[in-house]
Amino acid sequence: MNPVTVSATIARPGEAIFEYLADVANHAEFTDHYLTDWHLLREATYGVGAGARFRIKAPLNRFSWADVTIAELDAPYRIVEHGRGGKFNRVRRLGVYTLSPGPTGTTKVEYTFETDPHLLSDRLMEALGGGWWSRRQIGRSLRRLRRVLEEGRDRGRRPSVAAR
Repeated sequence: MNPVTVSATIARPGEAIFEYLADVANHAEFTDHYLTDWHLLREATYGVGAGARFRIKAPLNRFSWADVTIAELDAPYRIVEHGRGGKFNRVRRLGVYTLSPGPTGTTKVEYTFETDPHLLSDRLMEALGGGWWSRRQIGRSLRRLRRVLEEGRDRGRRPSVAAR
């Protein structure tokens, strides 16, 4: 899928937003409308190597499990997440949060998401609506992120550590 980029301006300092996003356990709070059944992959939820597994509630999605791991942190400007999803976890996922100063005490949060399906069947499934659906869900999640950080409301549940 071609990269999908969505942005929102949040009335909080960039450092506070970065600290919140660098903890992968917090991501369930603002994405649980389309990413459900979150399970952490390790006890340490902050920083490089922290990850989670979840289900994607997408139409026509037969293979709904996916995972994400924080791969790079460039405080307080950039967070890169790598992951996999789809049948046999063969579809690579890449998500990048970019934070930049906005006007007077605000921060612009930009999220870019892309997938790399290799097989024709995976590309066809994404062509049936993956781009517009992802853009819509990511936009909603950034609006929820703004409400969580600015107003302290609209929080979902934090995930648990996966059983061994």
